Amino acid sequence: MQTLPIQHKGFIVVSKTVVAAVAGLLSLGWFVGAIAAEAPRADLVNRKQLRVCADPADLPFSNEKGEGFENKIAELIGEELKIPVVYTWFPKAVGFIRMTLARKRCDLVIGWGQGDELVLNTNAIYRSTSALIYKKGTGLDGIDTLADPRLKGQRIGVIQGSPGGNYVAKYGLMGNVHGYPMMVDRRYDNPAERMMNDIRSGEIAAGVHWGPIAAYWASRGGEKLEVVPLLKEEGGGKIAFRITMGVRQGDDAWKRQLNEIIARRQGDIDKILFDYGVPLLVDDDTKMELLTEPRTATSSSGEKKADTPTTAPEEKKAEAPAAAH
Repeated sequence: MQTLPIQHKGFIVVSKTVVAAVAGLLSLGWFVGAIAAEAPRADLVNRKQLRVCADPADLPFSNEKGEGFENKIAELIGEELKIPVVYTWFPKAVGFIRMTLARKRCDLVIGWGQGDELVLNTNAIYRSTSALIYKKGTGLDGIDTLADPRLKGQRIGVIQGSPGGNYVAKYGLMGNVHGYPMMVDRRYDNPAERMMNDIRSGEIAAGVHWGPIAAYWASRGGEKLEVVPLLKEEGGGKIAFRITMGVRQGDDAWKRQLNEIIARRQGDIDKILFDYGVPLLVDDDTKMELLTEPRTATSSSGEKKADTPTTAPEEKKAEAPAAAH
């Protein structure tokens, strides 16, 4: 049996036996690779604890004292799974996902913008929009759009790079804008709180911020401010976004389990959000309408079932901020 190449007139002649052996090895390699590709990923989710990735100082979303609405939603998920909630704390700024979820230090981010490929998104837990904030009795009462001519020439606070800021630019209000940073370590700086204090002091006439943040801080730290969800803005880009939970890419079984919990407990999630004043929009991208009460499910006959939350189909990904915070 020929087992080695033969030198013949300057060419290497390989025996049929060797060729067959190599072909067999290549086929085996392909077969093993195919099996590996088809094999399910190892489930890295801790099933004895609900390991949540969260910011330690980012109210109204979360803090180390458990005072945020994402803390409350995490508790609800833990109750459903009958396991304790534990946290990995990291500022929700540059590197948040890389240093927490991606490093497998935790398994769930409660609030993350739909469509960001850093995470695998669950179905949305809520949809909200940016809001206008101003002090009552300063000549801005009744304004419900940034197109209102009363805002012309006014000094307006804007979060840099925010969707609301796009509309401030669209309506020609950038000349007197006071910018506040978006990505900061909120243990040491709170742009939202500073914006509200500047409105109260008259440093700025009004501000534009993400609705859940605006509603929370406008009612704290001094005189309560007016918060108007921006429902009429058009032509300046997307301003309303769905917020989901986020898990690691590939953790599909975990995502499906969370979607089932969201469907069962959507009404309770809505109640938590209403308690924090979050402006909730109907789950329809063609409509900019506010929800007025927690959602309930609808039976096949069209009748609403009390105390049963609405279920929604698995949502398609759409462009959104990584975190609308």
